[in-house]
Amino acid sequence: MTSPDSALPPHARGYEGFEGRIGRTAADSAPSWPTTTTLTPGSPNIVVVLIDDMGYSDIGPFGSEIKTPTLDRLAAQGVRLTNYHTTPLCSPSRAALLTGLNPHRAGYGFVANADPGYPGLRLELADDVQTLPEILRGAGYATYAVGKWHLVRDANLAPGRSRDSWPTQRGFDRYYGSLEGLNSFYYPNQLISDNSVVDVDEYPEGYYLTDDLTDKAVGYIKDLRAHDQDKPFFLYFAHVAMHGPLQAKPADQAKYRGRYDEGWDRIRESRFASQLLQGLFPEGTRQAPRNSEPGFDVPEWDSLTPELQSRFARYMEVYAAMVDSIDQSVGRIVDTLGALGELDNTIIVFTSDNGGTAEGGSDGTRSYFAQFAHIQDPDWVGDVPHDESLIGGPELGVHYPRGWGQTSNTPFRLYKGQSFAGGIRVPFVLSWPAGLKPGADDTGIRDQFAYVTDLTPTLLELAGIEAPSVRNGLPVKEFDGISTAPVLRSSTAPSTHTEQYTEMTGNRGYYKDGWKLLALAPSDIDKPQSIDQPQWQLFDVRTDPTELDDLASRFPDKVRELAEAWDHSAWANTVFPLLGNSVGAVRRPAEEALSRPVRLLAGTPPLERYRSSKLIGFRDFDITVELDGYRTGDVGVLVAHGDPQGGYLLYVEDGHLHFGYNAFGSYSVVDAGPLAIGSKRIDVSVTVVPRLRWDLHVSVDGIHAGQLLGQVQLVGTAPWTGISVGVDARGPVSWDVRRRHGPFRYSGSLRAVTYTPGRIQVPRRHIESIEREAEYAAD
Repeated sequence: MTSPDSALPPHARGYEGFEGRIGRTAADSAPSWPTTTTLTPGSPNIVVVLIDDMGYSDIGPFGSEIKTPTLDRLAAQGVRLTNYHTTPLCSPSRAALLTGLNPHRAGYGFVANADPGYPGLRLELADDVQTLPEILRGAGYATYAVGKWHLVRDANLAPGRSRDSWPTQRGFDRYYGSLEGLNSFYYPNQLISDNSVVDVDEYPEGYYLTDDLTDKAVGYIKDLRAHDQDKPFFLYFAHVAMHGPLQAKPADQAKYRGRYDEGWDRIRESRFASQLLQGLFPEGTRQAPRNSEPGFDVPEWDSLTPELQSRFARYMEVYAAMVDSIDQSVGRIVDTLGALGELDNTIIVFTSDNGGTAEGGSDGTRSYFAQFAHIQDPDWVGDVPHDESLIGGPELGVHYPRGWGQTSNTPFRLYKGQSFAGGIRVPFVLSWPAGLKPGADDTGIRDQFAYVTDLTPTLLELAGIEAPSVRNGLPVKEFDGISTAPVLRSSTAPSTHTEQYTEMTGNRGYYKDGWKLLALAPSDIDKPQSIDQPQWQLFDVRTDPTELDDLASRFPDKVRELAEAWDHSAWANTVFPLLGNSVGAVRRPAEEALSRPVRLLAGTPPLERYRSSKLIGFRDFDITVELDGYRTGDVGVLVAHGDPQGGYLLYVEDGHLHFGYNAFGSYSVVDAGPLAIGSKRIDVSVTVVPRLRWDLHVSVDGIHAGQLLGQVQLVGTAPWTGISVGVDARGPVSWDVRRRHGPFRYSGSLRAVTYTPGRIQVPRRHIESIEREAEYAAD
């Protein structure tokens, strides 16, 4: 309030709450400034490095043969949590990490690619959910996010949509990266800087996403220190790697050429031996055998043909090269901190969002997106074989066969998506030399149970910061996580987190005091059942950390106790209703507006990926191109949709009209003949035909000019890059056209391109899958 000796007239306005003194002139007034947040001198910087789809054993400190010298160094001077758990999927883990809330309670019971309309599946951050960067920024930290976000529903990625769950709206000062769940490493479909799409038609030669993200992270740190030498910062570096598609720089691939010719059985054995030697597991621990569950089974390496062994080894060489590049990235952050003299007083956390994946199928794939087509049409075999020399490069979007996924998860069973250890037990390294330096008799290994929700309260305790109880005037949800700081400080401290539920698409689990109750979802086992009739398995993970000995029949009372505890936690954390794998098929009715016809004027920026997909997915559609009249010499792309992972484009070259179609990396083109002078309208009519195919017909001014028949539909998240008018922006649909002409902007007078979606024709197989899930849910 103003001081008592201020003589303010009754009609004065705007001085309310001012704590100085107000007179008519400066001579009889006293200024006052708002107080600023003052941190304890020497507050640590915080760097959290989160990897995508990287299993337990992929770095040196957890048994890997892959070269990770930076992480070896951080682990040697810090602490390794060997019993750290996360959720089985991307978005839920990120939400839990950044909020300290159980994933469903944070609104992320699934990845942010659905919208079924239930509290545990909001897939947007609610107003009463506070984030770690919001807390740290309120306490005086600079906050930066780089990389994968995946906490925005894909329907909200486009201009004009809500940005409430975008990074800079949820506590970060700056953001650079990909809002979606994955991306190409050579040709990202879309990058965001703060709140805006990065305007780029063609990425520079030699571009690689991990390097770009690292450049930005290092730049943020240097920029801050050039302007403020004291302000601590929080850097959340969420790598897009190791998510498919697997792509690595040639120099990094070369380091591992021939390294995996011995196959996954021997690599698993050597990794497990290293883990035992490092003391990551108690004596007597057994490695899980190769997965044998239908749909997740892994063959013996020596049973494969030499041709398959050669190709499969190449996949893993690329994967190893990507892990290597991540270590290089962390090394650049560490070197920057060292050059600033701040490395010792920086808390660095390195971990993964879930385990290695089975998404590449039994044989691997030339296109990560092609697996969706396999699901819809198991008879389609157009994916393999493919040219081994292209594996890991920009022309293919490969993914490894699931045998390497289990190798990633050594010594555990199963994969990303399941509640068994292979899906949810991941590496965790924390280094903070100035605050947590293990003594000479402390190995730095901690085997106490910890969970992803514990990270936020742990970092806040280490930094000496209390979380506020209110956000934007609303009481905030209290943390579910519990600080593990006592465990970090002492190897003998008891675990602070003793109970935890898990649920993802019907896969469920419950941990309590060393006992673990687990059940696979109905679609993940070879026996029909209701989604709410779990076939429980019980393990004592104190003596059986690899979950091999099912004790359910011996201890039915313990099964009943933990099953009841799971049920109680499920109700307390908005887990119900259980939707199983049908969760991703449900969208809010308002999204129908995204499937209306749209006329895109020349010069319109590339249409966002999800909006573009709603115009063509599982349906007939028509494309109409309006010209002011074709003239001799006009060349270029009229419309393009997609990139090397799948798409189509219409272009004029040497006076001829061409239509090209990229079926998940397999390219076909039809020459529709010479384009007549004065031509004003070009149409592409696309019709759904059986077995997940399209027939595509091209006409000019109403006259049929060419066709491509029986092309495999682009489904799932393909085409990955959205629709471009008058240019083939970002990743090329056709490599031949890109090599000849670059993005190939149209040189003539192009008015607009109109998309007119037809009726959806979802394959019967897809409908039956949804109906089956609904029946289970109703039982």
